[in-house]
Amino acid sequence: MKKKDIRIAFKKKRDKLSEEEIEDKSLTIANKLLELPIWNYSFYHIFLSITHLKEVNTEFILHILNGKDKNAVVSKSDFDSLSMQHFLLTDATPLKANSWGIPEPMYGIEIPAQEVDVVFIPLLAFDKKGERIGYGKGFYDRFLKECKDDAIKIGLSFFEALDKINDTNVNDIGLDYCVTPEKIYEFNQ
Repeated sequence: MKKKDIRIAFKKKRDKLSEEEIEDKSLTIANKLLELPIWNYSFYHIFLSITHLKEVNTEFILHILNGKDKNAVVSKSDFDSLSMQHFLLTDATPLKANSWGIPEPMYGIEIPAQEVDVVFIPLLAFDKKGERIGYGKGFYDRFLKECKDDAIKIGLSFFEALDKINDTNVNDIGLDYCVTPEKIYEFNQ
């Protein structure tokens, strides 16, 4: 399948999930993350879920990060340059939904992409090689290119891996892991 068709199909699959299913699956994903060897780092970039798009609820992961005394980093998107600015998430960080419904920091302590150790990545679908499909704007591909080479890239998905995404390109940055309610996928990039 091609990316365009996969996006349409997986948006439809997510639309069919109830709020209860989203919460249950999100909690299971968060608990599975505890099995990964990723908890000795300092800076964890996490997306704040877009509720109306039925993304994985990352509140559970934020609780884990807080309980482990880790630094959570969140982004503010610039839709003109298709880039992101990254901020430390603290109790004092004011959040506001942008025009796309993405909760974002209004301002705060800026964290350079090179400081990020682990990145939790929103996605619509992924394949058995660790290739991923997001919403198609390339925000995360640009951001991941700015991160240090050994930053750990973890996709979060309600659904299992596709066999193959047919139209990947050289600008696509793959995953190191993807966690679903059923399984942890590990990829050798």
